[in-house]
Formats: sequence, C-alpha cells, structure tokens
Amino acid sequence: MRNRIKTRMIKILSGNRETRLTVQVADTPSKIEKGLMFVGGLPENEGMLFVFARQVYGGFWMKNTFIPLSIAFLDADGRILKILDMVPCIGDNCPIYNPNLFYYYAIEVNLGWFKRNQIKEGDYVQFN
Repeated sequence: MRNRIKTRMIKILSGNRETRLTVQVADTPSKIEKGLMFVGGLPENEGMLFVFARQVYGGFWMKNTFIPLSIAFLDADGRILKILDMVPCIGDNCPIYNPNLFYYYAIEVNLGWFKRNQIKEGDYVQFN
C-alpha cells in the first residue's frame, strides 16, 4: 500500500478561466522516476503532478512511455514557466526534454491538452 499513488484536483487559472485537472501525485524519488512509464492511456482531463523536494534543473525523458505527452514546468508559486511536447520512446536512446530553467513542479498531460484548454506560459496552478 505504500507505493499507492494519491490523486488530487488542481485548478489552472488563465485570465478569467479556470480549468480543473485530476492528477496523480508523484512526490517520492521512486514515483518521480517511474512517472507515466508503461501507462497505456490517460483520460482527457487527467495527468501527473511531479512534486520535488527542492528546486531542480534538468529535463524529463520518455523512456518506456507509450503515450505522447505535454509537460508544464512550474515555479514555487505555481506559475507555468515553460510547456514542452514530448513523444513516446521505447528503449534506451531517448531524448531529454529540458526546459533549461529551475522549477519546483511539473505536470504531464496528454499531448496538446494545454493548447486545447488555452493554457499558456505565465498561467497559474492552484494546488489546494
């Protein structure tokens, strides 16, 4: 039961719009490392929230990830700093998707979800 992934609802604020997203929370090194590996599909308004113990610099890769994803990198206040699109990769020779900035959180969703919901860099995520 210890490795069970908890879920929570977050809100993304874009101007006057509020978009809700249900996320699985990856907040331990093992959960962060596994991420969405080996997941066959993701419901439209669901994703994964990565919570780091401290500010990090570096990227994500898509090793053994079967679905295309978009990822948003956030600062400590929940402001979206950068959004990148990532393609699945099976095997060991997978590219690193690096935002080239420091961040505290990352959110992975289905490819294009941020764009479809008119969410952009500079928007804010509320975690409560």
